[in-house]
Amino acid sequence: MKKILIVDDQEVTREMVAFMLESKYETVCAESAAQAMEVYRREKPNMILSDFRMPGMTGYDLQIELQNEFHKKIPFMFMTADKSEDVESQSFKNGAMDFIHKPIQPEILLRRIANILSTVGEIEALKKTSTTDALTGLFNKGSSEEELKEICKTSRGSLLMIDLDSFKLVNDIHGHAMGDKILIAFADILRAAMRSSDLIGRMGGDEFVSFCHGVDDPAAIASKTKFINEKITAAAKKLMGEDMNIPLGASIGCVLVPQSGTDFSELYKKADKALYIVKQNGKHGYNIYSEDALEEQVETVVTLDQVEMILGERNKESGGYVVPFETFRVMYRLIKRNATTFGKRSHLVLMLLKHMDDDKNFSLRIAGEKFIDCLQKTLKRGDVVSHNGNNQFLLLLTDIDNDDDAEKIIGRIVESWNELPESKHFCFTYEQAVLNS
Repeated sequence: MKKILIVDDQEVTREMVAFMLESKYETVCAESAAQAMEVYRREKPNMILSDFRMPGMTGYDLQIELQNEFHKKIPFMFMTADKSEDVESQSFKNGAMDFIHKPIQPEILLRRIANILSTVGEIEALKKTSTTDALTGLFNKGSSEEELKEICKTSRGSLLMIDLDSFKLVNDIHGHAMGDKILIAFADILRAAMRSSDLIGRMGGDEFVSFCHGVDDPAAIASKTKFINEKITAAAKKLMGEDMNIPLGASIGCVLVPQSGTDFSELYKKADKALYIVKQNGKHGYNIYSEDALEEQVETVVTLDQVEMILGERNKESGGYVVPFETFRVMYRLIKRNATTFGKRSHLVLMLLKHMDDDKNFSLRIAGEKFIDCLQKTLKRGDVVSHNGNNQFLLLLTDIDNDDDAEKIIGRIVESWNELPESKHFCFTYEQAVLNS
């Protein structure tokens, strides 16, 4: 039921109007503008029906004071016994939505109040559509920027840029419908982490923004970051299963206002710089912008489980591990160290794919793609494969007991390759070396 605040210095008028409205509306009363201020703060009515002329603060003064305090247009309807056209004209000029003369006719009063509340509802619906993100219900990019421009000019607090880390993997692995569920859950987590007075918006995709009023303590930012990271992991597991291995989390770039300025555009750039540092230092953490030594200020809040998800292999398929050449080089050096230190036996194998005849109509590139697929499927999970150029392939065969084992593996590769049509036009040669020799 909608709530209406009735303001009049005459008790009989307050009681009469409340009686007229009681069948359709909840009512609260105040005998003065000053008292009405207190009642409004406590009750948050949907509209105010106020006498225009009252001792001390007038109805018009009340309207201005409330709108200045709450920074929004509050639906007002004035009532007065004054028959002067100037009074009616002035009330509309001052922003009233309607005006009614005393003595008040119940049916006229009810009809006009219904019209006001209907109009307010339509305006709020249109405003919500134009200012909110349809998926999450947060402020959209345009309205976030508009609000933040004003907030940053006059408020003290923290401007946060918030990225949902590894979100693309959700869409790639589980589909966009699951991606939408994760975004909705993340928006709810942000609401829980912030206060109702804080602004939260979605800038697009997996990027969010928030302004936390009065918050400039690093410990508070750290606490929010920890809360958000813990909750998104829990929400993701609930939605995608306990075996979910996508390293979802939040990276947060923070800039303090007004310490670092009051212009939103410049503050946003600074928050972005702080966010970039977090991204470069492992994600799932926060950084507060400073002109000096940004990197030294980065704090991460990941758990060991989250670190394992960040480092972990997304591809759980059987077979060899296919990696780029630069990664292969790092793994080669590590395996070579282990072989030298612990006596582990591993083989490095170089394979070259070649045309078997002079007919060049068959694509070496396509054959190479087939060959790397053949290698991946034939080798075990502990082996590593890299495709370096169209026809060069590098293998690291790990945990080899003797040279015969390596030859058996290469024999299986030959058998698998010969089953493919491309083997009629391409063959491969190889040479190998033992890493601990």
